[in-house]
Amino acid sequence: MTATPPAAAPVGLRRAGLLPRLGAALYEALLVTALAFLTGFLLLPLVSPGTAATATQLTVPPVPARVALFCILFSVVALYFVWSWTGGRRTLPLKTWRMRVARADGRPPDARTALLRYLAAWIGPVLGVAAYALLRERGAGALALVPLAINFLWAGVDPERQFLHDRIAGTRILRDG
Repeated sequence: MTATPPAAAPVGLRRAGLLPRLGAALYEALLVTALAFLTGFLLLPLVSPGTAATATQLTVPPVPARVALFCILFSVVALYFVWSWTGGRRTLPLKTWRMRVARADGRPPDARTALLRYLAAWIGPVLGVAAYALLRERGAGALALVPLAINFLWAGVDPERQFLHDRIAGTRILRDG
């Protein structure tokens, strides 16, 4: 049984290197954090149980409000990425690093592919949270950082140096020019 060689990028399209992709991911994390803060700030009046009488006390919203806030944040970030990756658009980090998300044939992903890529990017964080929940009682919660980064660590074993979410969605990060 012979291993199939990695699929080459279509003619004229260069794959982005690992370091630029990691740099863009770090930059993207900063922007998504700002988007999450802004969304949370705008939703604060809806989820905050505080009143003028309790303005000096820290109050935690009830569980249904926290779940609703998470679902809204998850959806806002999904809309940001799906919109940014489709139709030839790019996020600011991708523009800055002169890269773009593309399907294997070099065309921009459609909405379904972009949504799959976004959802697949959550594999690491979900595994990280689960690992932390299992390991923190044993004093080994820091080990949860390994599954948290699985999407990016995957590039170390992937024959094409793809991130896990790109492998699952069938997308690539290409260099412009």
